[in-house]
Amino acid sequence: MNAIVKKQRKSRKKECWFYHAMLFVPVVLLFIYHFLPIPAGILMAFENFQPGKGFFHSEFVGLENFRKLFVLPDTWVALRNTLIIAVEKIVCNLVIPITFALLLNEVRVKWFKRTVQTITYLPYFLSWIILAGVLIKFLSPGSAGNPGLLNTILMNIGIIDEPVYFLGSNDTFRQTMVISDVWKNFGYNTIIYLAALTGIDPTLYEAAAVDGAGRIKQTIHVTLPGIAPFIALMTVLAIGNVLNAGFDQIFNLYNPAVYETGDVIDTLVYRLGMVNQQYSLSATVGLLKSIVSCTLVLISYKLADKFAGYRVW
Repeated sequence: MNAIVKKQRKSRKKECWFYHAMLFVPVVLLFIYHFLPIPAGILMAFENFQPGKGFFHSEFVGLENFRKLFVLPDTWVALRNTLIIAVEKIVCNLVIPITFALLLNEVRVKWFKRTVQTITYLPYFLSWIILAGVLIKFLSPGSAGNPGLLNTILMNIGIIDEPVYFLGSNDTFRQTMVISDVWKNFGYNTIIYLAALTGIDPTLYEAAAVDGAGRIKQTIHVTLPGIAPFIALMTVLAIGNVLNAGFDQIFNLYNPAVYETGDVIDTLVYRLGMVNQQYSLSATVGLLKSIVSCTLVLISYKLADKFAGYRVW
C-alpha cells in the first residue's frame, strides 16, 4: 500500500514540474523589478540622491527628507485625498456588488441573467488608458452650445441648467473617480458573491418559505447570513488597500485644476520623482506608504483569520 502511495506522489510531482517551471520567468521578473530595487529605494530616502553620483556616493542626510516631507503642504493634501477616495471606493465596491448579486440571483430567466452579467463584466477587461479616453469625451462639458453626452442628457431631463466639468471641478472630481471605479469593477466583484450564493443550502429557503417568510425576509435571514463570511473576508482584505486610491485611474483623468481634491499619494510620488526630479523626497513618500501598507496588510490578514477563517500562511 505504501508503495502505491509513493508511486502516486511521484507521478503527481512529475505532472506538476511543468507548472512550476512556468512560474520561473514571472518570479525572476518580479524579483528583478520589484524586490531588487528595494534596498536602493530605501537608501535614497536617507540621502540627497544625485544621479551622477549614484546610490553609494550621494550625500547622506539622515531624516532630513522625512522632515521636509512632513512640512510639505502637498503631502497632507495627498494623504487626505487618498484616504477619502480609497475609503469611498472600498465601501461602494462592497455595497453595490452585494446588492447587484442579490438582485441578479433572483432572476430566473437564464439567458437574460447571463447577458446582464456579461455586459457588467466587460469594463473590467479594459485598461484605464482606454476608459480614460472614453470618460473624457463622455463627461466633457464640450464647447458652447455643444456639451458632452452626459451633460446633454442631464440638461435635457432638467437635472442641470448648464454643463458641468466633472473632471475639472473640485466639487465633482472625487465622486466621478468613485463612480467610474465602481462601474469598471462591480461586475467582476459580483461574481464572487454570486459564487457564494450558490453555496447556500436550498432547503433553508424552503424552510423559511414554510414558516411564511417572503423573498425580502429570506434575503435578510437566510441569504445575507449565508454570505456573511465572504462579506467579512472581502471587507477585511480591503483594509490593506486603504492607501491605494487607484494611480492608473487618477493619473489618466486628473489635471492641475483638481489637485486639491484629486492628488493622491501615488500621483504625488510620480510628480516629485519624474516631473520635479526630487528623487529622494519621492523615495521617502514611497517608503512611508510601503511601511504603512505592509502594516495594514498584516493587520487585515490577522482580522481575516479571526473573523472569516481565511489564512494565507
